Amino acid sequence: MPSITPFLWFNDQAEQAVNFYLSIFEDSRILTHARYGEVGPGPEGSIMTIEFELQGQKFVALNGGPHFTFSEAVSFVVNCETAEEVDHYWARLSEGGEQSQCGWLKDKFGVSWQIVPTLLQRLISDANRDKAQMVIAAMRQMQKLDVVALQTAYDDA
Repeated sequence: MPSITPFLWFNDQAEQAVNFYLSIFEDSRILTHARYGEVGPGPEGSIMTIEFELQGQKFVALNGGPHFTFSEAVSFVVNCETAEEVDHYWARLSEGGEQSQCGWLKDKFGVSWQIVPTLLQRLISDANRDKAQMVIAAMRQMQKLDVVALQTAYDDA
């Protein structure tokens, strides 16, 4: 069965980005790396690709030059069991980046992330549509998702 590995194109910051992610996510590691040789196109000896793992999910980062950039059209969801996890990942991944609405942020390398409490999916898919809509309305007012406020919106509906 083939596997699917997200492949992240950086200008020349792949190694810095990988080290940043490894500092945030426990159970993470570099698996392999390849360096540019004399035929380039990057400087000889510089990192070409780094295969790494974040909590069991494999990724590859490439120093591919300035040809492509990241957009919000692709993001990585970090499913959090607790408010403390939401706080941790939100604070760390948004360092030097941009915070947005509804749990979305861009890290300092331009990669988009969604920091989402696992509780959210249960609340917004509730059979009681009024309760679900109240949670969605509350979420739309937030940047970082607030577990207690989401649960309160559900309970008060």
